Amino acid sequence: MDPRPLPRPNALTAPYWEACRRGELTVQRCRSCGRRVHLPEPVCPHCGGTDLPYEAVSGHGRVHTFSVVHRAFLPGFAIPYVIAWIDLEEGVRAFGGIVGDIAPDDVRIGLPVRVRFDDLPGFGHIPNWRPA
Repeated sequence: MDPRPLPRPNALTAPYWEACRRGELTVQRCRSCGRRVHLPEPVCPHCGGTDLPYEAVSGHGRVHTFSVVHRAFLPGFAIPYVIAWIDLEEGVRAFGGIVGDIAPDDVRIGLPVRVRFDDLPGFGHIPNWRPA
């Protein structure tokens, strides 16, 4: 079993993780103001609306910012690794690791990426990002 900590879905995040298991990236969209919200929130940070269903997004975006991690603070992470905020085409940011055939030193702000779902043993699919 992978020693990494596992996500702990709750009533708010369960629909997100269920979509990931289907290979689908979703974010919340406020029915009051129409803005997308990610990470999951119980209340829209833009208007205070409380009806925030999940909807599928393309999974395509660009690196907004990133960090190359050279010291693992939790077990199960092979260093170095890259974590990033991704500006999705739909106008919201998503978070995750940059994976695939790219060296950490080659990741750049503005790099086009697309979502990739990787299996986290003991949990299921989690989203990461790879160069598009």
